This record gives sequence, C-alpha cells and structure tokens, in this order.
Amino acid sequence: MLRVGILASGSGTNFQVLADAARSGRLPVEIAVLVYNNPGAYVADRARAAGIAAVLLDHRKFVSREVLDEEIVATLEAHGVELVVMAGWMRKVTEVLIGRFADRILNIHPSLLPAFRGAKAIEQALDYGVKVAGCTVHIVRLEVDAGPIILQAAEAVREDDTPETLAVRIHAHEYRILPEAVRLFAEGRVRVEGNRARIVIDEVEPTGFEEQL
Repeated sequence: MLRVGILASGSGTNFQVLADAARSGRLPVEIAVLVYNNPGAYVADRARAAGIAAVLLDHRKFVSREVLDEEIVATLEAHGVELVVMAGWMRKVTEVLIGRFADRILNIHPSLLPAFRGAKAIEQALDYGVKVAGCTVHIVRLEVDAGPIILQAAEAVREDDTPETLAVRIHAHEYRILPEAVRLFAEGRVRVEGNRARIVIDEVEPTGFEEQL
C-alpha cells in the first residue's frame, strides 16, 4: 500500500479522518508517520492513539525554513513515505521539501481556489460577500495555496453565517474530499500535466466518505 506522511499543526480532525479510513480499509494506504510543529498539538495525541509514529519538529528551533524542511524530508524518508499530505500544516514550505516530493504533496485549503489564498480564507470569503464558498485539495507548489487542483467542494453561504458556522460546514466537505484525493493518488488516477491535474475517472466507484467527526 501507498505509504503516507501527514504534516499537521493543530487539533488534527483531518488527520483523524484519514487515520480512521486507513484503519478500516476504506482507504488503501498506510499512514507511516505524523510530523507536527507545535508542542502540545492535539493531533499528536490522535496519532499515538492510532498507533502512528508522531515526530515533533518545532519550527522555532530551526534557523530557517530550509533547515526545517531538510529535517522533515529526512523524517519522511526514514519512514518510507511516498505521498505527503498537509492536513492543517500552518507553515510555508520550500523547494527542499517540494523538490524531494515533486507532485506528491497534497494540501487542503478552506476556499475555492484560486480565490482567498492564505490565512483566514473563510473570513476573507465572508468579507467579500461571496454566495458560494468551499474547500480545495491541491498539489503544493512554492506559491502559497497554488498548484494543480485535484478536488473541490462548494457550500452555499447563508445570510446569517459567521466564520464559525460556515467553517463547520466547510470542514464537513474537507473530511470527504481529502480522503478521496488520497485514494485517487493511491490508485494511480491522478495525472499532473503542467499546472493542471487530470483525474482518470474510468471505473471509479463510490467511496462512502460521508462520515463526519
């Protein structure tokens, strides 16, 4: 099975969805390691509970982003990682990491890219007054929240929405499309062609990733 390494910074709800799906056999991958950068992040507790190696690489202890990424690469390689998933990784990455795992780093972002890149994407969408928001799984490039789009999910914005209420509904979509994107990679159905990702859809079956935390 495809060996996956996950990068996360916070509570780890997307990590949990991936771990549960892999453990149940609904996702044909093995999660080999979690790398996290914030001491005390709850995602580490989730990993330990699932029997997954959790490695703390506190970015505050590295002299540069490049040096941090060198250690991330070394950790991922030590665990035989083939696909990297950024599931709430709140750090910019460098060519050190991107070059080693070219076209094999996925990120989940809470907007319909290319709109509303960067931090506080949901707040940006509400401030702009959009009627439809959503989330995107894309391949990571040096530019923040850029790269070929793999999957997106849309969510209607309600007149009384706050960042918190809209985030709940967007996260529910994230829990569905992130495992689906990983599954597509595991099955060799993603073809990266320049700035676009093409999905081979022949004989794709429903996944059943409808559960929410």
